Amino acid sequence: MIEFFFDCSSPWTYLAFHNIQPLARELDVPIRWRPILVGGVFNSVNQSVYAQRDNPVPPKRDYMLKDLQDWARAAGLKIMMPPTVFPVNSVKAMRGCLWLAPQDKLVPFATAVFEAYWQRDEDISQDAVLARACQQAGVAPDDFFAGIAQPAIKEQLKANTGELIRRGGFGSPTIFVGDDMYFGNDRLVLLRAAVLRAKK
Repeated sequence: MIEFFFDCSSPWTYLAFHNIQPLARELDVPIRWRPILVGGVFNSVNQSVYAQRDNPVPPKRDYMLKDLQDWARAAGLKIMMPPTVFPVNSVKAMRGCLWLAPQDKLVPFATAVFEAYWQRDEDISQDAVLARACQQAGVAPDDFFAGIAQPAIKEQLKANTGELIRRGGFGSPTIFVGDDMYFGNDRLVLLRAAVLRAKK
């Protein structure tokens, strides 16, 4: 099994979320989707992210933006850095992913959220945006908002985030094959090799 810890507020996570699905089908292995709050991870074990955002190295920033577009082009995705709201509060969206997972609606809902934020610069902290994502995924918005208000859903999101930290994670996406950890979209080739080793 592949475990995919993720937060929709990262463009690299969008890429990996998109790319890992056909890879898992090719390898005939299931994905266990593990929604987290990446801000909680940063606050606990990776506060350097904030310093890098406040004082970016211009050549590194420019290359990162080019690299993102190269990866997006290779994946057939349109991704832009949101000019209006960045970073974004993704807590409701990630609670929604948790609530929808048992209904087999996590993937279409998360896809709609990724597209809203990274393609159309829509603020995914807003209920109206999440309601449209629900409709796109075939989910009743009223049921969704009632579901994400459940204490058990809130606690599970915290628990997933804490588990990732305990297992050595420091950002999103973090992917596990057993105890082997892989970080980022560009590690999927190594993840593929790990799955093939595990299947021998």
